[in-house]
Amino acid sequence: MAEKVDYTPMWQELGLNLEAHEGLLEVLGTFYNDIYLSQADRPKGMEYFDFVISEIHGLRIKELQDARKAGRKIFGTFCLYVPEELILAVDGICIGLCAGADVGMEEAEKLLPRNTCALIKSFFGFTMSGLCPYVASADLVIGETTCDGKTKAYELFGELKDTFVIEVPHMKTSMGRALWRSELERLAGKLEEIAGVRMSTVKLAAAVRTVNAKRAALHRLNALRAATPTPISGRDALLINQISFYDDPVRFTESVNALCDELDERVAAGAGVGPVDAPRVLVSGCPMAIPNWKVPFVIEKNGAVIVGEESCVGERGTRNLVAESGRDVDEIIDSIAARYFDIDCACFTPNDERLEHIVEMARAYGADGVIHYALQFCGPYTIEAKRVEAALKDAGVPLLKLETDYSMEDMAQLETRVQAFLEVLVGVGAPK
Repeated sequence: MAEKVDYTPMWQELGLNLEAHEGLLEVLGTFYNDIYLSQADRPKGMEYFDFVISEIHGLRIKELQDARKAGRKIFGTFCLYVPEELILAVDGICIGLCAGADVGMEEAEKLLPRNTCALIKSFFGFTMSGLCPYVASADLVIGETTCDGKTKAYELFGELKDTFVIEVPHMKTSMGRALWRSELERLAGKLEEIAGVRMSTVKLAAAVRTVNAKRAALHRLNALRAATPTPISGRDALLINQISFYDDPVRFTESVNALCDELDERVAAGAGVGPVDAPRVLVSGCPMAIPNWKVPFVIEKNGAVIVGEESCVGERGTRNLVAESGRDVDEIIDSIAARYFDIDCACFTPNDERLEHIVEMARAYGADGVIHYALQFCGPYTIEAKRVEAALKDAGVPLLKLETDYSMEDMAQLETRVQAFLEVLVGVGAPK
């Protein structure tokens, strides 16, 4: 067994609250063990992703510090509208930032209203409580205007950390497309300024291939989940998608493809994570940042299997690739802009593409029902849930709408509602 590394000096140098950080890691370790390591007959390939989580504030942070010492810049973001391709093209590292847990809320509420969504309060809470080594490591945080809450929150976050905000248009018109293309041009200029590296055709084309390969590996993983029985739990698939925001992209892609080789064998052998007749559920809605595993845990501990995520941390963020036909920087940025503009986030109006995508996914993965997950006070997703409900009703697919936050206080209520929904799906008593 490898000797345990003491990262305390590194965390201290980053300005973390050491006592609170130690407590956080202890709680999250127990939480992870209960939700993930307790699963029976997990694919062996998940060992890599378990390791990544065990070192997510350790070895990965050291890699970032070593990269900074070598002259590379770190760019942090909370949203898939920030193109990783542009960051890689200036030799930068694109990294997700801390959120997804009921952490530092009292600190966050010193700046934010109490009725702010949990995601926004969480990333403020992690930062203000000295608990996020990713924010501490970042040379620049890149924000986006995907909702009114984030748009205004980044004004305040800019007082805590250098922040650059890009505007995401909310209507898919020709004017909206032109605005988005100009914003990526502005972002590219900022990245070049911070990194001190000029974006070239060769580097940008290579970056597109790297990110496309990562998305293709996730496409492969998702396709395997359509098998009956599905060869991997929804919890594990979600974890892999979450880790995609943190890990080195090349290493991550290799690890996902290695796992998929194993899953291919499972599918061929008819091996799965649950009975053939287990209710198959598609989860749709808000993104789930690490360690937001509450709802998937409740669903699967009650006998269902999650076969897909229509989410930013799921197919919404990975379903399309960037065209690799661009001949120069301008043409490649055109292709990047076109790909990201097609994302069907609830920030857009109208958003018929998302409704069609949910129905399409439910059919493709053989889902018996859809659970629409929304964070409290998230206007775009809680409001759009009404249209999602109507679209699924027309398609004959049952829907359960859940609205929650990151606390554990509503676990019993969530479980009762999920059990009742699964009863509807199986047509008999609650799953055991």
